[in-house]
Amino acid sequence: MIARTVHIQSALPFHCAFRRLTLPWLSSILIFHGCHHVGPGTLVRDRFDYSESIAQSWKEQTLLNLVKLRYMDLPVFLDVGQIVSGYTLESSADLSGSIVWPRAADAVGVGSSWRFTDRPTITYTPLTGESFLRSLIAPIPPMSVFYLLQSGYPADFVLGLAISNLNGLRNPLTTSAVPRDRVQDFGRVLELLRDLQVHGAFGLRVEIGTAKEESVILFFRADNLPEPIVAKINEVRSLLGIPQDRTRLRLVYSPVRGGPDELTVQTRSVLQSLLALSGAVEVPRVHVEEGRAVPLPDPDPETKRTLAFSIHSGKERPADAFVVVPYRNLWYWIDDTD
Repeated sequence: MIARTVHIQSALPFHCAFRRLTLPWLSSILIFHGCHHVGPGTLVRDRFDYSESIAQSWKEQTLLNLVKLRYMDLPVFLDVGQIVSGYTLESSADLSGSIVWPRAADAVGVGSSWRFTDRPTITYTPLTGESFLRSLIAPIPPMSVFYLLQSGYPADFVLGLAISNLNGLRNPLTTSAVPRDRVQDFGRVLELLRDLQVHGAFGLRVEIGTAKEESVILFFRADNLPEPIVAKINEVRSLLGIPQDRTRLRLVYSPVRGGPDELTVQTRSVLQSLLALSGAVEVPRVHVEEGRAVPLPDPDPETKRTLAFSIHSGKERPADAFVVVPYRNLWYWIDDTD
């Protein structure tokens, strides 16, 4: 809240003071009071400032929860429910004078005051309850994962993060006890699907059955494709155990391989995906040795698939970070050039 009050007295003759002092003050007060609008000027500034603040807080909250999961700490999500910003502008002016007769010192007094008040009200909503927990631990629908691919998100990153089993091939991030050849097969499938995605060699289609049920169909394109891309399509079919003559596959949620016209997918939950992302957090070795942080399996370097980013840690706050948060007397951050 900003408040200001001004009061001036003059011993000039009344008529001189009124001309030299009172009229300019009253004119400026009336102009300020009658022509100044607070609301329109604050709209652009506040809208973008609040938007930027909410985006920055979400980045920091997400990063902090990933770091917490690395330490098996409880992640907490807090949503911004409502923002109400109210402004008040009050101004007033007063004029007083006195004339003493016969001849004496005339006096005139001019006063003005204004007060500006900004009272933002922000409500926060903890994301809790049965519905939130169900959305956090329930498997992600396979069609949602593949719709991300249709939108252009990289297939190797999305599938490697959100899928634990693809037509019988198990994701090595799920467990460290997967046979080495199967790990290589899963990584190779992701690599091939990324190349096919870049060349537009596969797509999705939603079909409505006789019982009005929706089916998501993944289909491979066969026309006007270069021979190396066709060879990669055939390699994907071979690795996934799909007959070479199949061009249409129906997405089915299942942990085991299905029929010749099905592509079975077992997806992770949001919490499992966050746990997988927490593997990007670099913690001090002493924290792992003391049992404070979760140790990560050390997979074969030839088959290790890195995540899309790294979360660094250190005692000094970095100067150039995309997002940074404090935790356990350390700073954790993602570099802005990552």
